[in-house]
Amino acid sequence: MTIGVILMTYGAPTGDEDIAAYLGRVRGREPTPELAVEMRRRYRLIGGSPLVDITRAQAEALADVLGTDFRVRAGMRFSEPAIESEVDALVAEGAKRIVGVPMSPQWSDRLMAGYERAVAESSPVPFAIARSWWCAPSFVAAIAAAVRESLSELAGVSPAIVLTAHSLPRRVFEAEPQYVDELKQTARAVAAKAGLEQWSFAYQSAGHTAEEWLRPDLVDLFPSLAAQGATDVLVVPVQFLADHLEVLYDLDIAAAAQAREAGLRYHRIAMPNTRPDFICALAAIVRAL
Repeated sequence: MTIGVILMTYGAPTGDEDIAAYLGRVRGREPTPELAVEMRRRYRLIGGSPLVDITRAQAEALADVLGTDFRVRAGMRFSEPAIESEVDALVAEGAKRIVGVPMSPQWSDRLMAGYERAVAESSPVPFAIARSWWCAPSFVAAIAAAVRESLSELAGVSPAIVLTAHSLPRRVFEAEPQYVDELKQTARAVAAKAGLEQWSFAYQSAGHTAEEWLRPDLVDLFPSLAAQGATDVLVVPVQFLADHLEVLYDLDIAAAAQAREAGLRYHRIAMPNTRPDFICALAAIVRAL
């Protein structure tokens, strides 16, 4: 039986002219002119988001690992290629069952139910959705391997290590505290597998809204880390699976600048992208459903 697999994430604007419309789709309302201008600046600084291309490359690599009984595509929630059209394509290619993999290892009904709904509304064949796959040993091992590789490259340096996840409005945390617990459990699992003795957990990429977001923010930690004698900081995202705006701008530009202001040299692990051990971890998750 042919199984269709769809890797799902939120997408990216296609260019300057699409940024305001893309933000509107993500936020559910039209962005303010000021926010649209700021986001155009950020996307220009990173040369545009590579997320769609990377997710497609992940799908191609996963297809190679899974073999001929599987068809794999990438689908976006807020941009092209749309999840619905990619599910249609998988069925047209002969898929008798669909496996959807949200490209976030932790699950939140509030934040991710849209992925499941998109598959459910477009699939005429049975389907399954991968939820809360952060605890898959092969996934934890892949991120831990990236941490060890970064530490090896920093031979002779003992950086302060901060594991990060995307911040959330406090109202989301209060409605789904188990989601934040999964984020923190992921950090603990990665740290244990990587053999880290000292590390911190912080949030990043808080939204542009007036409501309260979870803290500590990554950049809030920099002065105290420097005061404790650290000269370098290694940032380890445990939620993101590809290079995109929240990595290339929020971390590598904005956070890096604030690290330097605090007297720290900034480093970050490489994102999973298409690294072979991560693709094999995805394959194990698909086969388990």
